[in-house]
Amino acid sequence: MDYGVVCLIPSAIVIILALTTRRIMEPLLAGALSGFVIVAGPTGFFTAFIDAAYKVMMDATTVWIALVVGLFGVLIRWLEKGGGASGFSDVVQKIATTRKKALLVTWLLGIAVFIDDYINAMAVGAAMRKVSDKFQISREYLAYIINSTGTTVCVLIPATTWFAFMLAQMEAVGIEGGSSSYFAAIPFMFYPWIAVFIVPLVILGIIPMYGPLKKAEERAKAGQTLPDSTYEQYRDQTGAEDTKKSTAWNFIVPMVITGVVTIATGEALYGVIIGLAVCFVMFVPQRLMKFWELCDGLVDGFKDMLFVIMLIIMAFILQQANDALGLTDYVITNVSSVISPGLLPAVCFVTVAILMFVVGSFWGIAAISFPIIIPLAVAMDVNLSLASASIISASAFGSQACFFSDAATITCGATQIRNMDYARCAIPYIVIPFVLATILFVIFGFMM
Repeated sequence: MDYGVVCLIPSAIVIILALTTRRIMEPLLAGALSGFVIVAGPTGFFTAFIDAAYKVMMDATTVWIALVVGLFGVLIRWLEKGGGASGFSDVVQKIATTRKKALLVTWLLGIAVFIDDYINAMAVGAAMRKVSDKFQISREYLAYIINSTGTTVCVLIPATTWFAFMLAQMEAVGIEGGSSSYFAAIPFMFYPWIAVFIVPLVILGIIPMYGPLKKAEERAKAGQTLPDSTYEQYRDQTGAEDTKKSTAWNFIVPMVITGVVTIATGEALYGVIIGLAVCFVMFVPQRLMKFWELCDGLVDGFKDMLFVIMLIIMAFILQQANDALGLTDYVITNVSSVISPGLLPAVCFVTVAILMFVVGSFWGIAAISFPIIIPLAVAMDVNLSLASASIISASAFGSQACFFSDAATITCGATQIRNMDYARCAIPYIVIPFVLATILFVIFGFMM
């Protein structure tokens, strides 16, 4: 059934409610329910909602994410309680002797941990919370920097899960050349390039602090690094020492092995499981944690990530409603029919980016977009590297800007803030690379 413009209603409800209430779980629920009211009517919407919830909860991807996120929560909890995170932070503090150095080290560490956006958020968040608290850096600022070096770096380095997925999409639509076709698109991935390198400009004051982030920094300099939304929950942990003292190697070795296993197997779940095993082997002989402490950490780590997991599940349920309404096909079809060849890359970037922002499904939207946009680019004689880069750039934007996405949610969990705290502070700065990337896609669209 063609629902037309009505398919936009659930996403509009989510955005409006999120902005007005500064909450996210309830707007996602309201958006999903409204979508199923449209699809199944006022008498059948609840059954449709439950069916979608069952489908999401039984989906292999949902189970995978819940396990990965939960076990990463356990890994971070063990690293903190075993003193590894504290030991690493102590080493970082010898390098980051000033506030600006601490911020730049966070940025560089985010680039260095390019393996996976989940690992990036968890590892950098755990490593830099204590350092950022010492220099009275707001957690919102920390979250912005971390998520600016998540997916944006993953798509630029051809040795990540994002690279593997995007390359598979390019090959599926007939773009020849294997990995070389992806390499050819990297220079045109304007959004991730700008998003990554705009961070030091903000840190160094070349781009001035403004908006909600400026207010958050003023609050942090007054002594409260956590936002009001999570202050009561986490204030006892702010600036607190870990329960044990140990060397930085007790952080570095498990995280490096987690990354190596993830790259070698292409599976983050295997990586985090091996990382936990390494922690066990290292911590018990050193008497850093007793067996019962490890068991408590297993429960507490999953508990730390429970809100994150629930939020991701609710976002998936909203996605089910949007899929039933045909949101993606409606938007892409209506936009692609009214553009010129020179504007195709820019329009595709903006359209797909907006779709990813409101839907929160990056690989899903990319999988739908490639079969529509690439044949259109071939028919209009548009450079395929540029067209592919526009979709990949849109994915990077969506992952960074969508405040209920898995990447943003995990970043918020790692920095102990709420999603709307991140959205209010980060989006005003995310707009800058979005606008610049759009301009570049317009320029290169007419040049190539």
